[in-house]
Amino acid sequence: MDTVKILGIAGSLREGSYNRATLRAARELLPANVQLESFERLGEIPPFNEDEEGTLPDAVAQLKQQIREADAILFVTPEYNYSIPGVLKNAIDWASRPYGENAWDGKPVAIMGASISALGTARAQYHLRQAFVFLNMHPVNGPEVMIPSAYERFDDQGNLTDNTSRDLIRQQLESLVEWTNQLKAGSRVLVN
Repeated sequence: MDTVKILGIAGSLREGSYNRATLRAARELLPANVQLESFERLGEIPPFNEDEEGTLPDAVAQLKQQIREADAILFVTPEYNYSIPGVLKNAIDWASRPYGENAWDGKPVAIMGASISALGTARAQYHLRQAFVFLNMHPVNGPEVMIPSAYERFDDQGNLTDNTSRDLIRQQLESLVEWTNQLKAGSRVLVN
């Protein structure tokens, strides 16, 4: 079996964020024959400007290259004001441009997120799913990973200690790998 390469993108710039910690936990819970590489330059991407899309900033060029080299994408997003963070939306926009050079096109994708709220990033995740339609990305439908009350589920060092959340992350990664392999094989059967 070929190794599946997943590109992980945490939508938070804060070093101690629960979502960056969730991405680290995902790395610990990977199935066999899977690599998870993270994009770590989100804060270096300038605001999207269509006048500048002909000459990509270095961080954007790197992002697009990492997306193209990946077999699948994993977004780990916080929820700001009932939606996704501006820095994440900005990166998504840059990587989809210029017209006809959408790096996201056809990529299998999964979403997870952690929040101090009781909804655990549900609204942000659904907004991302709306963007996937235009970007022609193929999301895993389940299981959903929405970690609520994150302050109760991580220790002081940022380790995810909640077994239910860890199991859901493991299951979602397995589903993402299965879905990625199905899409590579040309199958359009949905993974639940």
